[in-house]
Amino acid sequence: MPGSDELYPPAQYGWGWMLLAIGILLLLIAGAWLLILLTRPRRTLSVGEQNAGQAPLIVDVLSQLRTEYLTRIQQIETDYRERRLSSRQANLELSRVVRAFVNEYSGLEAPVLALDDLVARGVHPALIDAMGRHYYPSIFRQGPAIDPVAGAEAARTVVRSWH
Repeated sequence: MPGSDELYPPAQYGWGWMLLAIGILLLLIAGAWLLILLTRPRRTLSVGEQNAGQAPLIVDVLSQLRTEYLTRIQQIETDYRERRLSSRQANLELSRVVRAFVNEYSGLEAPVLALDDLVARGVHPALIDAMGRHYYPSIFRQGPAIDPVAGAEAARTVVRSWH
């Protein structure tokens, strides 16, 4: 092969191209920063100015919860008195309502716990009394159910006295 045995170095980019690449990179970074800056939500109001136009809303969740469950208990008692529920059904509904109240108020899984489990956990005595004297005998024992009016009063005691 004819030719020379000399090696040629690879072609190098000039300084102008390198400065152009760095300039484009800096321009992209500045554009991204500007885009982020302009699209962020603005916080122009201070905390005092935000609350000045609104009256503070204070809701006593416990009293609202109690009122709701006392209304449910009253509805069950009314349904029993108007013969839409039998004694056994009324006591069963009262048991469900009281257990749901305890669950919603304290997080205790009362709807799925047996009476022995509730006693072992040391729950409020009003709940144990209502379950043991009114609801369990009416739901599980053979024969006539206990008067649901007394069960409704026991349910009201639980709702009013629960801590």
